Formats: sequence, C-alpha cells, structure tokens
Amino acid sequence: MKRIYSIDFTRGLVMILMVLDHVRDLMHVTSITQNPVDLSTTTPALFFTRLITYLCAPIFVFLAGTSAYISSQNKANPKQSRKSLLKRGLWLILLEFTVINFGIWFDLGFHMFLFQVIAAIGIGFIVLSFMLKFSPLTIAITGLTIIFGHNLLSFIPPEGFPILKTILSTLFATTAFPLTPQITFVIGYPPVPWLGIMLVGFASGKLFELADNKRRTTFLQIGLGALILFVILRFLNFYGDPSLWSFQKNSLFTLLSFINVTKYPPSLLYSLITLGIMFLILAFADHERNNFTNFISTYGKVPLFFYLIHWYIIHPLLIAIMFLQGFQWSDLSFASGNFGRPKGTESGLELWAIYLIWLGVVLILYYPCRKYGIYKTGHQEWWTKYI
Repeated sequence: MKRIYSIDFTRGLVMILMVLDHVRDLMHVTSITQNPVDLSTTTPALFFTRLITYLCAPIFVFLAGTSAYISSQNKANPKQSRKSLLKRGLWLILLEFTVINFGIWFDLGFHMFLFQVIAAIGIGFIVLSFMLKFSPLTIAITGLTIIFGHNLLSFIPPEGFPILKTILSTLFATTAFPLTPQITFVIGYPPVPWLGIMLVGFASGKLFELADNKRRTTFLQIGLGALILFVILRFLNFYGDPSLWSFQKNSLFTLLSFINVTKYPPSLLYSLITLGIMFLILAFADHERNNFTNFISTYGKVPLFFYLIHWYIIHPLLIAIMFLQGFQWSDLSFASGNFGRPKGTESGLELWAIYLIWLGVVLILYYPCRKYGIYKTGHQEWWTKYI
C-alpha cells in the first residue's frame, strides 16, 4: 500500500501518547484506586495526562478505516479487498484475546478477557468487508448517523425492556459478562460506536485523493468545524455526552468539567473534539516534513508491531519496579485485574516518574520500529501484511 506521510505522522503521534496512557495505567501510584478524570480527586496535571491520551483510540480507529479505503483503491479488486479485510479483522480479534490480553494482564489463567481497541478495529474490518459494495457516501452517512445518533439511546428507559437493554448494552455500552465463576468477559470498547468512527474514516479516504492545497484546506475546515460544533453543543449542555459540565470550585476546574467528555463508549462530543484535533494535525503534517516529523512517522509506519511489543516492554518494567519497591513474587496479583500490582497496599510511581519512563520506552521502541519498517518495505511476505 502506498504510504501517506500525514497518516504515518498522525498515527505515530497518537501511538506515542498511547504509551503514556498505558505506562500511567500500569505504574501510577493511584491508577488502581482513582479515576484520573474524577474532578473530586484528580489534579490538573493528572487530568491532562489522561485527557491528552483521549486522542489515541478514535484517531487509531479512524485512520484504520482510512487505510482500508486506500488499500482497497490500490487493489482495485473488490473481491480481494473484501477477503483481505475479513481475514485481517479475524486476525486482530485473535490477537486481542491472546497475545494482547496476556500482555495487558500477564495472567496465565486468562481470568479476564478484555474486548478493547484492537478487537473493535477487527469487528470494524469485518463489517467493512461486507459494506464495500456500497458507495463511500453511503458508508459516510452510516458512520455519521452512528456517531451523531447513538447517544439517543440514553433516552430509552430501561424499565420493561430487559432483553433490549441486554442487546443494546452489548453493542453500545461498556459491560461485563461472567463466563465462569473465575473468568469474566469485559467489553471495554462497544463495537457499534467505534464502528461509526471507522466507517467515517473509510469514507474520508477520498479526501486524500484531493490536490495538496485543497486537501489541506479541507482538513482545516473540517477540523475547525468539528471543534466549533463541540463548543456549541457542550455549551448547550443537553445532548452529545452523558456527563454534563458544571461550574466547579474555580475557573480551571470549570474548564476541566467542560472538556471532560466520555470515552467509554465514545460520545458524540468526545468524537468531535478528538477527531477535530486529528484533522488539524493532518493539515499540519500534510505540508511539514523535517527530522521531528520523520522521527514520529517511524512509529506510525508499523502500528500493530508497535502496539504488540510495547506491552511486553512496559509490563516487565512494572514487575521490576514492584521488586525494587520491596515486594516479593508472592505479593503480586495477576488474576485480579491489578496488572500484577499487590492488592491492598500502595505501590507504583509518582507522575513525574511516569513521564520519565514513558520517554524512555518511546526511545527504546524507536530502533526496532525503524528496523521492522525497513524490513517490511523490502520483504513482502505473507505475515508482514498482518503485523
């Protein structure tokens, strides 16, 4: 597939931010016990550390859809494109519940199966494989309808519709199902709202066929338009996010309340602010090329490779930190969803240390990502298409 520089840069940037979020998840001293966007307990630094990483998943999913469009255009063979998307979707789901879930939990018993962003992309690819017969306009309308309309479901009273509630919660909301007394299946990324983002991403692939100046102008217009619509809807405080904003103890925390949107599942306002910023980044990267953008793009060229190996760097680091803090192997708890951190006692690092480890991990990942990117370009083997 022909590489598009602005996509590689944008995807690389958000994947670097993703590492920050996962390092914080695993290692920050309060990550097990507190919500970083809970205004009653958070600090501005912790809040923004979490908020900036809100960009990651929607941009990752959106650009996966865009890449699927570009790949299908390059193939110019609908049957082959459908087959490729179907196989890739099934492969991602398999990876999610094996290699990735183990990387997240380090639990050999697999007591928790987590359906998250990679599986959501896999489901999106499978659905796309059946929608390729439709025009990009039809796919765009479908995706936009999901993004703008799925928050309407919150107005449906759950009383009297238990079966409907179960179905909708599975498709549209985060939920957990006990498979056995010891094993739980958790839907962290409900498939339908994320599908909407992928479908719009797929249809937006046509924007990359525009002439350079026209494409950049279009990206700027869409990005600014999305952010303006976000401000209007958020100010009205009626629709687009289940968490309404309110005046807080000071102006800074009132601002935090205003921009504190819902990721699980991705609300309309969440999608507007994150994807609006994405289009501005794409506009910047569309005409800017220097050592910094080249460095960032290295990660964006090998997204799945990056995603897989980063878990197997940060999780052993967490265990090493636990040992350095005086814990023994018998103290570590892997089956409880604590990533191995001991239960009932304080562990982990302060926020400044999280940032240092994040930067270190990003630098460690650069060389293998660069080498694999070069290898992948020069070796078109069957397995390089899937990693």
